[in-house]
Amino acid sequence: MQNGTMMQYFHWYYPKDGSLWKKVKQDAPYLASIGINSVWLPPAYKGTEGEYSIGYDVYDLYDLGEFDSKESVRTKYGTREEYLAAIETLHEHHIQVYVDVVLNHLGGGDETEVIKVLKVDPENRTVAISEPYDIEAFTKFTYPSRKDKYSSFKWDHTCFSGVDYDHRTGETGIYNILNDHGHDWDELITDEKGNFDYLMFCDIEFRNPAVMEELKHWGKWYYETTKFDGMRLDAVKHISPKFYNEWLAYMRELTGKEKFTVGEYWAPGNRELLETYIEATEGKISLFDSALHHRLHTASRSGSDYDLSTIFDDTLVATHPHLAVTLVANHDTQPLQALEAPVDPWFAPIAYALILLREKGYPCVFFPDLYGAEYTDKGQDGNEHHIVMPKINALPLLCKLRKEASYGNEHSYFDHPNCIGWTREGEDDVAHSGCAVVLSNGEAGSKKMFIGHRHTGKQFVDALEQVHEAITVDESGEATFTCAGGSVSVWVQKELLPMLEIVT
Repeated sequence: MQNGTMMQYFHWYYPKDGSLWKKVKQDAPYLASIGINSVWLPPAYKGTEGEYSIGYDVYDLYDLGEFDSKESVRTKYGTREEYLAAIETLHEHHIQVYVDVVLNHLGGGDETEVIKVLKVDPENRTVAISEPYDIEAFTKFTYPSRKDKYSSFKWDHTCFSGVDYDHRTGETGIYNILNDHGHDWDELITDEKGNFDYLMFCDIEFRNPAVMEELKHWGKWYYETTKFDGMRLDAVKHISPKFYNEWLAYMRELTGKEKFTVGEYWAPGNRELLETYIEATEGKISLFDSALHHRLHTASRSGSDYDLSTIFDDTLVATHPHLAVTLVANHDTQPLQALEAPVDPWFAPIAYALILLREKGYPCVFFPDLYGAEYTDKGQDGNEHHIVMPKINALPLLCKLRKEASYGNEHSYFDHPNCIGWTREGEDDVAHSGCAVVLSNGEAGSKKMFIGHRHTGKQFVDALEQVHEAITVDESGEATFTCAGGSVSVWVQKELLPMLEIVT
């Protein structure tokens, strides 16, 4: 069975030209050829700014680029027809499709209501800073353009627990809506900001039974429309685990399949918090390993001062490898975003080798790392910045090495602060498989490592061509594998090289 490799097929600044669905359809053969066998696509539904919305500002969950709403028919990424055609083509190339599920909030309401609220302290949302009073808020969602197609459900203030804008006065703040389902926020697993239920726009009230039934109806409709294979859940930090426990159980029973699901709970450097969420969701949701990402970012900035032998310490992949989705970057960590924490280009091939070529974890490749990206936006300093994210030239080959070589028993040699390595013995049913990986964040290095008796007498070469001399495995199944300074080398059987050719 081929190793699993996921790709996040978008980034925050992808052009707003409606081309993404057409591009992924065109790229499907290439992605499959380098070993990408699942693709995480961006939110496909209409946002508050129509064709300019990235998708996380959800307006209508049922509008996949079909209705003339928010001044456009298509979304940023294309039309409904193009979206469904892209999914069909990906499936034809045996690539699973993971859809982005954004259920924390709705924005861009169609009408206002006068509602009773408590204004709360933004830094401690459990503390009211007003008496109950009335505000006017855009909490009615009637979707006049859709005209009840797919669903006749109408959202109003009873479907939400909070808002951040009073249309009557123009005042902004965080307002807890007082309704029949609770005069407080929903229950979460931490006390960050007192209670971090509220994130943005109209915060969905999951304690309302009618809301739960509508979101189940939508989930059924979305699956039957797209036949997606899995889900990425947005902003799970701000949603009670009780909701997803019930909703996912329904979805999995509906489809008769486990349906791979990964949640975005961003907690840099905090493995314990990720484990708390796993416990709250009964181990049924994978998580992005933000703890490992934090270490990769720090290592890239620290150079040879970073102890590489500790790179996997206090990470989710070390403690819950079957639930850890490992990554080097995503749309929130790219430059100029709120969680900006890029991995520096010199270290990126090393970081990808660490997630792609080891046994544990489910690696996710980021769009700009494969294709590059260039954009301009304002930074947190208020100034315009022009950003160039160069593509990682070694990444297609590293993906293909995962597909063709990274199998069998693993032996780790994390015994030096600046030079570490590991081997995979390979498997009999994967031709010429097995590899040895050596990497350094300082000077050139070497490791004597056991790669298996099945390779005795075989010549190994560095597939990344950082080192040009061949190495022969001795009769004990060992060899001394080398790497250049500040780089990674991946040693494979010489006979494997023709299978690693990249065809664009």
